[in-house]
Amino acid sequence: MKVSDSNWMQIEEYLKSDDRCVVPLGSTEQHCHLSLSTDSILSERVALDAAAPLGIPVFPVVPYGLAHHWAAFPGTITLRMETYAGLIGDILDSLAHAGFRRILMVNGHGGNMPAQNYARQWIASNPKVRVLFHNWYAAPKFAAAIREIDKVASHASWLENFAFNRLDGVEMPEGAKDLVDMASLQSLGPDEIRQIAGDGNMGGRYQRPDSEMDAVWAAGVAETRALLSEGWP
Repeated sequence: MKVSDSNWMQIEEYLKSDDRCVVPLGSTEQHCHLSLSTDSILSERVALDAAAPLGIPVFPVVPYGLAHHWAAFPGTITLRMETYAGLIGDILDSLAHAGFRRILMVNGHGGNMPAQNYARQWIASNPKVRVLFHNWYAAPKFAAAIREIDKVASHASWLENFAFNRLDGVEMPEGAKDLVDMASLQSLGPDEIRQIAGDGNMGGRYQRPDSEMDAVWAAGVAETRALLSEGWP
């Protein structure tokens, strides 16, 4: 159930029989030749595909997150830590006030991990609410499906290249890039990171056949759906 296609009365009726919902978390940041909204597009779509058969409402994706490391790439938007924590807190407060008691956050951006720590802190003050934080792109079954295809994959490579976040008229380069050690960038500023990152692909091929990508996508959707169905404490 896409909340954007629902009215408040439908949500109120839903809450009479179920208390689950999904909040996708994304980012607006460089993704090489792919959409700047890649993390938002993918997290929202995997959430919608996973929740659809279950009839669980999916709220609009949060399109901005913590992307300081990509700040030297035009089009990237990053929030301050306190801004992001406040945003996550306000969202959780609003959902709990409405009557949601099981909230799944489907995260599509590694920089957003502080939201998981904040959610844990929030739960301590809201013990009647369960919040699960799901990094769908790094979850075990999705990661295993990726490794079966190609062990070299990183940010903005084929790993994130699906039919629905490519840009019309933009051709992908041939070949592959050497893998960059992302951990080595932790102490560097945005300008230094851009110099190392080049076009933004951090390692691996730029694209793989859609038949392979459809298979890994299916694994990600199934893993997310299983969490929605069975993952609640």
